[in-house]
Amino acid sequence: MSLFFSWRMSAIIEGISYIVLLFIAMPMKYIYGMPEAVRLVGSIHGLLFVVFMALLAVVYLRDTMTLKQCVMAFIASVIPFGAFVFDHYIRQRVPA
Repeated sequence: MSLFFSWRMSAIIEGISYIVLLFIAMPMKYIYGMPEAVRLVGSIHGLLFVVFMALLAVVYLRDTMTLKQCVMAFIASVIPFGAFVFDHYIRQRVPA
């Protein structure tokens, strides 16, 4: 398994955790009064985001992706569903 593939999988998993945080945990907190949902999912998402960013830095340092692509990956990671759109984009441009 290549480093680039590992980074892509971390991006997908991080993207899923972001969706769960925004569309499941946040409504549970504000609609049903369950703040522990955000605490748990938010902690998991935070850890996954750190792993994603660390792998992104390594992928950049190994010249797998350009600086522009890395900046685009970061921006996509903070937009809901952005990780999935960016994964489709980057798969076509970077050989695995």
